[in-house]
Amino acid sequence: MTTDPGDLVLDPTCGSGTTAYVAEQWGRRWITIDTSRVALALARMRVMGARYPYYLLADSKEGQSKEAQVARRPIATTPVFGRLRQGFVYERVPHVTLKAIANNAEIDEIPARWEPVAAGALQRLNGALSDHASPFAVGTGGRAGQAVRFNAPADATVALPSGDTASVCALLEWEVPREAPADWPASSHAPLEAFWDARVARQRKMDASIAARAEFEYLYDRPYEDRARVRVAGPFTVESVSPHRVVGIGPDGEAIDPAARARSGVGGQSFVDLILQQLAKAGIQQADRGARITLAAITAYPGLHIHATATYVENDRTVRAAIAIGPEFGTVTRADLVEAALEAADANFDVLVSCAFAFEAHTTEFDRLGRVTVLKVRMNGDLHMAGDLKASAGNLFVIFGDPDIDVLDDADGMVKVRVNGIDIYDPRRGEIRSSGPDDIACWFIDTNYSDESFCVRHAYFLGANDPYGALKRTLKAEVDEDAWQSLRRDVSRPFPRPETGRIAVKVINHLGDEALKVLRVEAK
Repeated sequence: MTTDPGDLVLDPTCGSGTTAYVAEQWGRRWITIDTSRVALALARMRVMGARYPYYLLADSKEGQSKEAQVARRPIATTPVFGRLRQGFVYERVPHVTLKAIANNAEIDEIPARWEPVAAGALQRLNGALSDHASPFAVGTGGRAGQAVRFNAPADATVALPSGDTASVCALLEWEVPREAPADWPASSHAPLEAFWDARVARQRKMDASIAARAEFEYLYDRPYEDRARVRVAGPFTVESVSPHRVVGIGPDGEAIDPAARARSGVGGQSFVDLILQQLAKAGIQQADRGARITLAAITAYPGLHIHATATYVENDRTVRAAIAIGPEFGTVTRADLVEAALEAADANFDVLVSCAFAFEAHTTEFDRLGRVTVLKVRMNGDLHMAGDLKASAGNLFVIFGDPDIDVLDDADGMVKVRVNGIDIYDPRRGEIRSSGPDDIACWFIDTNYSDESFCVRHAYFLGANDPYGALKRTLKAEVDEDAWQSLRRDVSRPFPRPETGRIAVKVINHLGDEALKVLRVEAK
């Protein structure tokens, strides 16, 4: 509430996305950050599936009309552009002072407009009571305590303390009772009600005029809402750290390699030791719960690229695995995998287990070197706090196989992409098997990949459940089913051949793990 609409709010601890949700509701731009993919997934679903009130923008025709109504002034004729920066139309609290009332010329105009209405109703009321025999005791004004005799002669008068005179047989405006006495005739009820309706309406107009012309304070937490509109979240993206290894420069100009620093053991226990400790506790998980790899006898190894050795059971035989830990802040490249696999082959290992937070896109095709099987294990971002994790923490190490993708020719020189599934390593049989599209939660295409950044140009969702079901329920409206289904498919829409000669496909499974595959598409 200390910001203005359109301001940028930064929350470095995203959690369940409350900051993003509230910022989206109040028209603030937002950036949230978290090391946990679970937190980001929860925040994404919360923001996407929410329904927000539509507040009247000050920079809109509807907002100008509402502002004119609230402030009691002519509607502005300036052009409108729907800019959020101008804010909303807010409710306000008036601060009424005697000066504001005295300087309000409209107060004099309102009684002049309503006086004939009230006077006419009062005249009809006195006419209906002209034959009434019972006197009426006046309770207020100059005749308080005296009686009005409705059947008295019309020319009979009585003196008032102010020096004026009043008719003995007629009520004055301030003497009219709110409720008719029980003995008044029925013919007096309608003019009595009309009289008080005019009095109340006049007073309300005067109160509104006083409030509108008085100084006021905006209630920024109470903008006016257009209940005829439904608003959902605006466009947003979920980004990850740059998948590139960065060599920093120290204070004396020396190069700092994050991978070398991680191996050096800065600050006590090294990053590699922490990862190996967690790997022994958690094991390696896959989407198929039965395909978990439990490593035994993890032992440090004095290699250049291999950090430890371990064994596990595969198809009733013991497999020797070499373990390579990637950098704490960086990406494992294809060259890194090749060097580690060569070292594993020279030492007669059966499997190379490469653990990293991120793998370069070109590593997807590299899964074997001679007799050595290469397993790429993606580490959960929670391992950055490995020293604080509990032993029961799950899904810290996950094998996510390479996506099986075909590039199809389409009419007019266009191309399409078909995702067939994911290649999954089965440690029980020691082989790689293919799964279907059901193991894919969503997949994205960069139709003109630049090798520097991945830009989502096509997005498709293959989840077992309708990923937009919550949003459709939130909207409470009929939607174009063909439009929804166009996003739920394993074959993309046609797109032009890339100018760079490459496309990239990112596939994400139901655990939130992702793989990026780069494909070359020749121009025709």
